[in-house]
Amino acid sequence: MDRNLALELIRVTEAAALASARWMGKGQIEEAYHSAEEAVTLVIKSIPISGCVTIGKSRKRVQKTPEKQTSRDLNVDVVLDPLHSVHAVAYGWPNAISVIAVANKGAFFDPPVPYVNTIVVGPEAIGQIDIRKSALDNLVSVAEAKRCYVEDLTVTILDRDRNQQTIADVRESGARIQLIRDGDVAAAIAASVPGSGVDLVMGIGSASACLLSAAAVKCAGGDMQAQLHVENDEAKSAVKKSHFGDPGRVLGLADLIGGEEAMLAATAVTDSELLRGVQFKPGGAVTHSIVMRQRSGTIRLIEANHRFDRRPDYK
Repeated sequence: MDRNLALELIRVTEAAALASARWMGKGQIEEAYHSAEEAVTLVIKSIPISGCVTIGKSRKRVQKTPEKQTSRDLNVDVVLDPLHSVHAVAYGWPNAISVIAVANKGAFFDPPVPYVNTIVVGPEAIGQIDIRKSALDNLVSVAEAKRCYVEDLTVTILDRDRNQQTIADVRESGARIQLIRDGDVAAAIAASVPGSGVDLVMGIGSASACLLSAAAVKCAGGDMQAQLHVENDEAKSAVKKSHFGDPGRVLGLADLIGGEEAMLAATAVTDSELLRGVQFKPGGAVTHSIVMRQRSGTIRLIEANHRFDRRPDYK
């Protein structure tokens, strides 16, 4: 996979971030998401890829085929969320990003249920997590690997009813907790990058967020485990129909995303631990993005200045 593709992917996320940032704090959820989706639809046509695109929380799958195929078009799988954490934009919360991940054909796991329980750590704690164990056991192992106390660790958890037991267990361990209203992908990206201030991400989130997080973790050389969240009869039926087997099976990083060619690009719409949100200025705007590539292990933080009097060419 061409290394320059990673930088081209930024054009997709920048366009979505710029379009949706106008709706920050205005309480208009559909408008914010639609603006990001329109921008992505326009820009992705110019990216030299063809293949299956999995979009957003619904995990809608569409076949992306450029109008004019060329010999350099790559047949890949793409997981794309034009605006992950649309509520964060609508209500002015942190952690809203536009994010896209690309991997070899068939590399991404296809979860049969909408929610997945995950645990994410960075490179310093690789091999030190076991999602079947208690929160305390995992935190002790990670603290030992990072040569610090459990009380020094910061765990990011999505503030949802389904995560209340995890929150209680982490509190009992003595570790610090960063509760977030939305934005578990931004949190997972931060956890995978040393020095971000986030040591772990734990808890149940959406399946598409799990796949995007897995791409970031794989690029950064971190570690991640997941289990399907089978919360009702409908989910049980979906697991059975998928022939997944034991719903309690532990999925490692290699199960979630295979191959050696993963790439991820993300642009912040609102502020996160690693990236500043879109900043408008007279005649333009500034965006902050991250580009990650598995093969080289390169992580680039990119600040881009955009001029509105010079329209980009997406042909």
